[in-house]
Amino acid sequence: MKGKIIKSTGSWYQVLELETHKIFEARIRGKFKLIKTRLTNPLAVGDFVEFQLEQDDIAWITKIEPRRNYLIRKSVNLSKEAHIIASNIDLACFIFTLKHPETSLGFLDRFLACCEAYNITPLLLFNKIDVLHEEEIEIVKDIEFLYQEIGYDTLEISSYSRLNLDQLQELLKDKTSVFFGHSGCGKSTLVNALQPGLNLKTSEISDTHLKGKHTTTFAQMYFWDFGGNVIDTPGVREFAMIDIEKEEVQHYFPEIFKKREECKYHNCLHINEPKCAVIDALETGEIQHSRYATYIKLMEEAEEASQK
Repeated sequence: MKGKIIKSTGSWYQVLELETHKIFEARIRGKFKLIKTRLTNPLAVGDFVEFQLEQDDIAWITKIEPRRNYLIRKSVNLSKEAHIIASNIDLACFIFTLKHPETSLGFLDRFLACCEAYNITPLLLFNKIDVLHEEEIEIVKDIEFLYQEIGYDTLEISSYSRLNLDQLQELLKDKTSVFFGHSGCGKSTLVNALQPGLNLKTSEISDTHLKGKHTTTFAQMYFWDFGGNVIDTPGVREFAMIDIEKEEVQHYFPEIFKKREECKYHNCLHINEPKCAVIDALETGEIQHSRYATYIKLMEEAEEASQK
């Protein structure tokens, strides 16, 4: 039988049978666990699998189909390097909040680099616009403009005032999407606003640290009445890329990759080489310092990984 993983708790899964749409509780055969991997989880929500039923209608997953794409986060398990957040994604929505909590541009840039690396279409959602002052709204618009200039799509939204939610529904329709952002950025509230009746658990921002409390503890797929589905995920602290060479990192920053053709040396890494067009663009403001800082950080991580 063929199905799709729609929920993962780490040891148990829910699999949706593709023909009947019946949901089964599922486990994986031991051979999956024995495969040497740099990932903490052998299966992720969004994976297409083959399974067989045994007593009590328990499904045993026997095969995983090749993934079209996936996004991963750094693992808290020191014996492994990364954890797959979701797979086979059509649209990855990054929820940016200027405050409550504050989203760092470095976190956003790492997300975008991962989308570029794994061939996933990103959408930047600037949330909680209704709680911003006029000066803060101008800051958001400046940030939006910077990323639109690079080539990324953006949308200002609010779950409470329903700003642009109809437009967002059209973008999500008939797609498998996933929402990312810091804990407290409003992922679950947004899902509830787009699909009334789901009643996903939400929580307030911690007054002490102005950070969100984790309300989603495992990944799960929910289906929109208007068509398509969304994978709700736990708050992600840091995205990761594995098996990436440092020379490849520039491919995942469109504005840097575009400038490379103007560099004197074809193998320029844009660090301290002479007549580097990227360094020149950085000095003129054509390339943002925050983006370049993330580029250098990912280069360093790729170099460290290659030496392990």
